Amino acid sequence: MKITVDIRQGPLEGSSSRGVVRFLGVPYAAAPFGPRRMLPPIAAPSWSETRDATRFGPTVPKSPYPSPYNELFDEPTIPGEECLNLNVWTPGTAGDRPVFVWIHGGAFVNGSGAVPQYDGSAFARDGVVAVTINYRLGADGFLDTGDGNTNVGLLDQIAALEWVRDNIEAFGGDPSRVTIGGESAGAMSVATLLASPMAAGLFSGAIMQSGAGHHALSAATAQKVAGELATRLGVGATRNSIAEVPLEALLETQAALSAEIQTSGDPERWGEVAANLMPFEPVIDGSVVPTLPIEGIRSGSGAAVPVLLGTNRDENLLFMAPSGALDMISEDVLRFAVARYGFGDVDSVVAAYGEGQASPGHTMAAISTDWMFRIPAIRLAEARDGGPAPSYLYEFRWESPARNGILGACHALELPFVFETLGTPGAELMTGPDAPLGLAEEMHRCWVRFIEEADPGWAPYSRSRTVRIFGGGDPTEQDPGAERRELWQGLR
Repeated sequence: MKITVDIRQGPLEGSSSRGVVRFLGVPYAAAPFGPRRMLPPIAAPSWSETRDATRFGPTVPKSPYPSPYNELFDEPTIPGEECLNLNVWTPGTAGDRPVFVWIHGGAFVNGSGAVPQYDGSAFARDGVVAVTINYRLGADGFLDTGDGNTNVGLLDQIAALEWVRDNIEAFGGDPSRVTIGGESAGAMSVATLLASPMAAGLFSGAIMQSGAGHHALSAATAQKVAGELATRLGVGATRNSIAEVPLEALLETQAALSAEIQTSGDPERWGEVAANLMPFEPVIDGSVVPTLPIEGIRSGSGAAVPVLLGTNRDENLLFMAPSGALDMISEDVLRFAVARYGFGDVDSVVAAYGEGQASPGHTMAAISTDWMFRIPAIRLAEARDGGPAPSYLYEFRWESPARNGILGACHALELPFVFETLGTPGAELMTGPDAPLGLAEEMHRCWVRFIEEADPGWAPYSRSRTVRIFGGGDPTEQDPGAERRELWQGLR
């Protein structure tokens, strides 16, 4: 059945099935091509005839996932220039329901709002208006040439939130009850928006899955990356010069540069990129990102916004097991890597993390998981302790049987559980067959409750360090992994 709504741009026709109404591929900003390439978003043009919104719109320019991750993530690529679009799932176009806006992950170079696991039908079924967005990635979204136009990918996200503020009532949503959420790069985006004055007032709740506020580039590092990209493209290190390079050549060169940084990891050359391996990500520019997000949050940014955040127990097994990197870590390599994190007592760290691990590679995966994901989440919650709004922490521990169990409870595994989309195409690539529906119902219910009530159903982190456990052990634990957490004091 077709459903029509009127938004500020013009009439829009979506479809209704099984109690859920969908409006897909709705432009929130103008096509970022031609003279608008790599520049901040501007409003999408209006239309007078009813616009079809029954199919996903184009995805932003991006390379495919490299092997072996292309075997784990079923990522759609849809051609077209109107790629700054979003999708809405709603129970109906009347009402004032809470709204959930999802910002996808993908290391700021992959992903889209059309990924099947992000289908918002279960949220709509449970009374939440769900929105997924596209935003520019890689150099298109995060190039910094020093011309003052950086972080356009974040500006895309802000433009999408402004569109939600201005239009979501037409879909039965309440613009004063918007929760933003994201995973990985999407969660880092959420933390960045929490700390950005340009996003203040656009949302009232925040969810961060496997990402927090520790990762953003200095302008000097970002401009070094831009200069190297320009050199490899054979053009000047200006936005206009790089924007004129054919898309295919830009994406190919961007991917090659990223791969080289990830394999060489030279901190003398690449600064902070050598550690987090993301050459294109938010840049500390003094305006959109005034400071490192965690520092802004420590100073009180977003203090009135309730937060739900957490991590998966074995995050970095995703990056180390399928690629074979896990088996390349010897005891010597492990100890060298631990020393580079800045630990004074390498023996104590290796002993604390190595207990029960199958190999030095697994020990390294556990340490790097804490550095990249778990400790930043804890630090964000600690930074907000005593403020006006609570922070709730979780840990996901269900182990996937896929690929003979090498993934454990890895990065991104929780996504089809949160969205209750275990049956969608591609979900089984990560979860394997017969993933527990009960766990998906449990997690999804907690997310819905947080979006509706700013309380997912367990105690805030605060002084008790309460953490909700999904997929193993007791429902909650007090300060899980305390010994390992204490090892990082003074380092993060």
